[in-house]
Amino acid sequence: MIVADTSLIASLLLSTPATAAAEAVLEKDPDWTAPALWRYEFKNVLATQVRVLGLPLEQAVALFEKAEEVIVEPEIEVEPGALLRLAHIKKLSAYDAEFVGLAHALAITIVTMDSGILKAAPDLAVSPQAFATA
Repeated sequence: MIVADTSLIASLLLSTPATAAAEAVLEKDPDWTAPALWRYEFKNVLATQVRVLGLPLEQAVALFEKAEEVIVEPEIEVEPGALLRLAHIKKLSAYDAEFVGLAHALAITIVTMDSGILKAAPDLAVSPQAFATA
């Protein structure tokens, strides 16, 4: 199981330069989890795709439903104080700390394209390309 951040989820479901790498991650490990925040972030990505790039609304809804099939909600929620401390220590946004904190709590890898997360948590975070080829 991996923690998939929103950049990985979006790359899996939207046509991007990183889609092939996201698909390779899913093939290597199909068990993805993410904090509940992923839902809000991905809905925002889809809303932007609809508004700015003309993605049909019905397709955006279908993509969100497909994402819900991929992501398994974690059994735990990381304590807010721990997330705030993590954000402070690692100089992460609270949003990014949610993903890193969950990976830490579950003792699993977070797969992300976010350079800030990769830099802040090299012990937990790996790029899709590195994960797929490891």
